[in-house]
Amino acid sequence: MTNNIFWYDGKLIYSQTLELDINDPGLLYGATVFTTLRVYQNSLDSNLTNWQAHCDRLLFSLQTFGWQQPDWKRLRQGAQILLVHFPVLRITVFPDGREWITGRFLPQNLTEKQNTGVVCAVASSEFSRSLPSHKTGNYLSAWLARTSFDAQEVILVDAQGNWLETSTGNLWGWCDRSWYTPPLTAGILPGIVRSQLLNWLQNHQQSVREEPWSVELVQRFEAIAYTNSVVEIIPIHTVYQPSGSLQYNPYHPSFQQIRGLFLA
Repeated sequence: MTNNIFWYDGKLIYSQTLELDINDPGLLYGATVFTTLRVYQNSLDSNLTNWQAHCDRLLFSLQTFGWQQPDWKRLRQGAQILLVHFPVLRITVFPDGREWITGRFLPQNLTEKQNTGVVCAVASSEFSRSLPSHKTGNYLSAWLARTSFDAQEVILVDAQGNWLETSTGNLWGWCDRSWYTPPLTAGILPGIVRSQLLNWLQNHQQSVREEPWSVELVQRFEAIAYTNSVVEIIPIHTVYQPSGSLQYNPYHPSFQQIRGLFLA
């Protein structure tokens, strides 16, 4: 296996570099949309891979921005070729419809993080993402937040201090015999796993509340975690804030319930 392979504009390329025009808006302004998916059972058609949901989210952004759609058949062809080499695919689309697909491997310490949890820090509100309903190539604020703290993940907040999402995923909390997750109206990314979990929990008659995560609410949680399509669910055991730290139980029994989605 090799990292020196990617798909771009209908071609499989063996290289570590991508050539772009110096006036390309994707290069100048981060004018791209992307989605990152984990391939389960070596198949784009696996329910957990959820290929169609990832394409639908790309399409939503392309239509919102008035950009050209890619050749969807060709885009799938590139993904099909790369999944032989990588379990994780990042699919990017430029404003003129060009597709760019890269692959990577699962984090080496993923199982440890899933089992024991991670440390997070709360970022200031200036690090909130632009166009939060879309995954655009302009991820500078989330990247800066992630690299500015001595923590494994960072929680982004709004101007009132409400917790929104992490730099890479959606937040989940447990208290009062219910799961909580911030609402989309708060200005967060509509994560694919977030949607899957909401549906899965509701189908299993489990209580889920979409409410803003105020300073008061986050202190009531017994357990919290973040989710995305690559890491599934990662508990958070410590959150550093300017005013002190919060502790949560990464071994809470509620996690066994929510992990059921990935065992289906």
